[in-house]
Amino acid sequence: MGATPEENVNVAVVTRFAPSPTGFLHIGGARTALFNWLFARHHGGRFLLRIEDTDRARSTDAAVAAILDGMHWLDLEWDDEPVMQFARSARHAEVAHALLASGHAYKCFATADELEAMRAAQRAAKAPLRYDGRWRGRDPADGGNAPFVVRFRAPQSGETTIADRVQGDVTVANAELDDMVLLRSDGTPTYMLAVVVDDHDMGVTHVIRGDDHLNNAFRQLAMIRALKWPDPVYAHIPLIHGADGAKLSKRHGALGIDAYRDALGMLPEAVGNYLLKLGWGHGDAEFIDRAQAIEWFDLGGIGRGPARFDLKKLEHVNGHYLRLADDARLVGLIAPRVATALGRSLTDADRDVLQRGMAELKLRATDLDMLAASSLFYLRDRPIAMDAGAQKLLDVDGAAALVAAVRAALDAVAWQATEIETAVRNVAEASGVKLGKVAQPLRAAVTGSAMSPGLFEVLELLGRAEALGRLDDVTKGQA
Repeated sequence: MGATPEENVNVAVVTRFAPSPTGFLHIGGARTALFNWLFARHHGGRFLLRIEDTDRARSTDAAVAAILDGMHWLDLEWDDEPVMQFARSARHAEVAHALLASGHAYKCFATADELEAMRAAQRAAKAPLRYDGRWRGRDPADGGNAPFVVRFRAPQSGETTIADRVQGDVTVANAELDDMVLLRSDGTPTYMLAVVVDDHDMGVTHVIRGDDHLNNAFRQLAMIRALKWPDPVYAHIPLIHGADGAKLSKRHGALGIDAYRDALGMLPEAVGNYLLKLGWGHGDAEFIDRAQAIEWFDLGGIGRGPARFDLKKLEHVNGHYLRLADDARLVGLIAPRVATALGRSLTDADRDVLQRGMAELKLRATDLDMLAASSLFYLRDRPIAMDAGAQKLLDVDGAAALVAAVRAALDAVAWQATEIETAVRNVAEASGVKLGKVAQPLRAAVTGSAMSPGLFEVLELLGRAEALGRLDDVTKGQA
């Protein structure tokens, strides 16, 4: 066997991602795009984008825009302008006519009724449903001026083996391949023809795609060889299943990439890392940044079994990247969510408070919604609402008196976390209780919750006037 393109330094690697614009960029498509992008970048090659919009009834401009938006968000930038498949229909038809002229294709005048009767007989005989080649050896003149399709003359003897870089050697008897349609009766090309022509014309060396296309590869390879074009390297990736092993569906988290960004509050680097690990691995590495992924990625790391999508694991990965993220960037990302919750626009002062508190806030969040919700207490108007946990702490016997004692003790301290902590500890000592007995109702009073970042840092960040005002609201309300 000869060297594959990535083993031959004289052949540049070219990969492609070819989504159909009939909906959003889904999680499986995004992983395919990522694997193609990484393989090309690892080998210093090119990554191309093709929009397979030949299904005119279902293809929409909105879906094209959503795919491009999802690719940009995941930082999967492509080389050259995207190729629009439908715009190349004339080129596809040209190749079909060349195959017709060389004898590798023929005209089929079978009517829809004839083909349905053929399939009915095959079903009755429990035989495979495939075209029976009834026009394969006939003179096209017998069809007269009737409508016809152009079919590929598939090899009927021998077998074809694909040395798939993920699946291994896969062999199919050529007798199992039927004569697929290349041009419909209206002269428009089929998907199978368009894919072969586009991959060749775009210079694609590696076809990396889902293993649901493996059967197509044998039909496409026969056409490629009839045209005397170079074989691509195939790598068919197992599909993604749910955590329960069932086919991935919306209940498992099979959403458009936009939903992971907007509805679930994920960071692109987290989604990218998680997608990378869905069916590919490098030792025990769990968190792999983009630069490291480019260095390590190869097709040999892709497993043969279906990957299992687990939303909880994605949230875990997202939490890791939230903790690494720049604080100012996170403020920008949660600002719209916070503004919606507050029912008002954020001021520069609001953003400053969020940024100063972000280092602590992000330690406990796993998504942007959680991060936004946990930050709201900083910006709520007085008197702030108490959740059930906070109210329970404030209703404990003696809690109100301890909060009032802290309020009095804080009146004269320098407004710094260390000074505030010392004052609160002194109140606890003077009251003969542990620090937690004071800190818990104090936290509830100033945040409206039983949980928050470090209490003394929160008090400092709120500022003297706001913090003492919140304590006044609670002590006066319970007086």
